[in-house]
Amino acid sequence: MTLSETHLPAVKLLGSHRPLVIGHRGYCQFAPENTLPSFELAMAAGADLVELDYSQSKDGVLVVIHDQELNRTTDARRRWRNRHNKVDSKTALEIQSLDAGRWFDHNFAGTRVPVLAEALETIQKRSIALIEHKAGNAAGLFELLRERKLINKVVLQSFDWAFLQSFHQLAPEQVLGALGPPKILCSGRKPAGFFRRLNGAWMHELQKTGAKIAVWNQAVSKKAIQLANQRGLKVWVYTINTQRRANRLLKMGVDGIISDNPSLIWRTIALQA
Repeated sequence: MTLSETHLPAVKLLGSHRPLVIGHRGYCQFAPENTLPSFELAMAAGADLVELDYSQSKDGVLVVIHDQELNRTTDARRRWRNRHNKVDSKTALEIQSLDAGRWFDHNFAGTRVPVLAEALETIQKRSIALIEHKAGNAAGLFELLRERKLINKVVLQSFDWAFLQSFHQLAPEQVLGALGPPKILCSGRKPAGFFRRLNGAWMHELQKTGAKIAVWNQAVSKKAIQLANQRGLKVWVYTINTQRRANRLLKMGVDGIISDNPSLIWRTIALQA
């Protein structure tokens, strides 16, 4: 890594001396998840990173949505009268014609599903995007980030460790987070015999992906966090929405907390100071 690369936002985050506050799907406690209003609220709350999920439409456009189907967070079922409306069965234009806000609150009626390029343009002006891959190949995302000069100005994470390994081969310098526990290891095999709790065996497999961050559920311990740090890994934990849990993780020495309510995490950090 060159000297200039160490000054890029994603790399600088790894050197943070305090826990990072990460808005989950934006600020989804108070705005519809994975929408521009949710991202704006997270940035207003001072989130260090704004997490979002992306998938791929029928016509190959990367769109910001969590589920494989459109029904939960849009009016797709009412619009098309189908029980199942998969993201990859609709074009980006069709997806963007949907209402992605009314389900949450009528004040957000008319909010659209953003395409990934649009979401990144919004977030990168004031914060750093934590991009979670849900579907699509590594090459598609790599081309988007390369064209927009966003390599290492964002952080990329996925439960698909084979995807992370593929992306690492395309851009070895890009900061990656391995979400866990995964269903499939980067070798393509299921992690039979692994406990869900973060431990040295997971870290060994995780580092094969090129990831520098273990983004784990709450099954972590102080010992595991210390071991990860000794191995040059950061540990971020998802999805923490109570002060009690946040306080426990902060005392363990966690490096970042992902929350639906980033302001709650800031408050918990302040009370520990």
